[in-house]
Amino acid sequence: MEWVNETLVREFVFLGFSSLAGLQRLLFVVFLLVYLFTLGTNAVIISTIVLDRALHTPMYFFLAVLSCSETCYTFVIVPKMLVDLLAQKKTISFLGCAIQMFTFLFLGCSHSFLLAAMGYDRYVAICNPLRYTVLMGHGVCVGLVAAACFCGFTVSLVTTSLVFRLPFHSSNQLHHFFCDISPVLKLASHRSRLSQLVIFMLGVFVLVIPLLLIMVSYVRIISAVLKIPSAVGRYKAFSTCASHLIVVTVHYGCASFIYLRPKSNYSSSQDTLISVSYTILTPLFNPMIYSLRNKEFKSALRRAIIQTSHPVN
Repeated sequence: MEWVNETLVREFVFLGFSSLAGLQRLLFVVFLLVYLFTLGTNAVIISTIVLDRALHTPMYFFLAVLSCSETCYTFVIVPKMLVDLLAQKKTISFLGCAIQMFTFLFLGCSHSFLLAAMGYDRYVAICNPLRYTVLMGHGVCVGLVAAACFCGFTVSLVTTSLVFRLPFHSSNQLHHFFCDISPVLKLASHRSRLSQLVIFMLGVFVLVIPLLLIMVSYVRIISAVLKIPSAVGRYKAFSTCASHLIVVTVHYGCASFIYLRPKSNYSSSQDTLISVSYTILTPLFNPMIYSLRNKEFKSALRRAIIQTSHPVN
């Protein structure tokens, strides 16, 4: 870590919302309300799944982990962003920036692999229903989550190390509202082509590999569903996958736009807008997509509310 010790940059200044100076207090109120609603929604989902034994299945286990992941994911970015919206000087220390990037990437990369695990769960449920409880036992589910976290940890550690080993001697003005890869790389005095290539390949690994696995799962799912003679049966099978597909489309669409394009096409204003969508809005909509469209979850939520309101003595 000799490069870090020699750098002249000791802190970064966020300029993500500098062009909206007159709207920052309004943005603070809007983002705070959205954030609190996101936290509340995820807390309801996690507690309902934990309290209701009918939801102790692999699908809801993964959903609880996803909600927990998204709660932590927003906690890394949003509180600091809210403070900065009201602050005159929006700064973060060099070490704080590295920690934020590592944690953000760890949760985001784990999220990608977790979506792939959820796709596999849907594949087994529809294509191998008789062996579902065996193939998706508790140990297998925990193992898939552990594997997703391990991949996320490894990718984030390597990426963050490569970025913050670069020399930062000139500007410290970060045209973003958090320490993302592209805006930080843009400030480096010297960018190694090898480092950039490795970072890009890690992005391909995190986004393309899980997406391919999800596509393979859904090709087999569609093939199996089309063989179901009943139209009602086909609808039920597809409806269990619809929520997952919506979340996959939003997650990989935004992430691919940000991380799988040439760095020469980097646009700070465009990236800030997209980043707001996947750091603030997506974590809000994902739990709602999964829970509010799901009759089984809504029934469990009603039971949990009744049980909490009228506890059995």
